[in-house]
Amino acid sequence: MVGEMEEIEKLSFEDALRALETIVRQLESGDVPLEDSISLYEKGERLRQHCQKRLDAAQARIERIVTGPDGAPVGAQPFDTPER
Repeated sequence: MVGEMEEIEKLSFEDALRALETIVRQLESGDVPLEDSISLYEKGERLRQHCQKRLDAAQARIERIVTGPDGAPVGAQPFDTPER
């Protein structure tokens, strides 16, 4: 499992999302034996957590453009910082 976690950590958001979508399709098909379904579900949860972590990191980097009274940009502030 440690090796799998390391592999997941190396995935881009897009690759992890594609892998998660593949797992969801497999589970929804109903053609996977119970034990395999449990393993797929666990891997899917790890992929979901990885995707969420990547999204959270991206959101933290988003900056909102701050405009002055004339509407011109005057700077930027972190996404989660309230306006002044």
